[in-house]
Amino acid sequence: MRIDVSSSFLAVVDIQDRLVPAIAGGREAVGRAILLACAARRLGVPMIAAEQYPQGLGPTVPELADILDTGPIVSKISFSAMGSPEFRKRVERLERPQAVICGMEAHICALQTALDLKAAGYDAFLVRDACGSRKAVDAETAFLRAAGCGIHVVTAEMVVYEWLERAGTPAFKDILNWVK
Repeated sequence: MRIDVSSSFLAVVDIQDRLVPAIAGGREAVGRAILLACAARRLGVPMIAAEQYPQGLGPTVPELADILDTGPIVSKISFSAMGSPEFRKRVERLERPQAVICGMEAHICALQTALDLKAAGYDAFLVRDACGSRKAVDAETAFLRAAGCGIHVVTAEMVVYEWLERAGTPAFKDILNWVK
């Protein structure tokens, strides 16, 4: 199954100021999330973003927030973004069957969001290099569990190149510069 640009949306979960410094490989994960958001914006893929208790964990990191084209970011206290009625409503309004999920922490909020999207009938794609946890073992276990539950574990470049489908287009040229 390939990720289709006209059938998918990007869910950005809890990539927040005070959380990222505690994440193993956090800056790299933010960079891959930025790549996904730039590509989504360029290709017209809808985005939805959520923040876990922003009063404590701060807002979405500014370099990512500036790229997001999501409308207001959903504030939540449930670990799964799907536990927020506002997030769920936005997802349902999109009427797109494929969910591409990136975020933090991989084994908590990102995984629970992916599991709930899968349970709600979406094809869920958890982006391994655009997710992170404080401990590497937690992230690795999250990806193993996700795969065992039928969630596709992918990388940011896999998503971007499946969205693009082919080389030689103006979008390909723009996005190629971001990949490098």
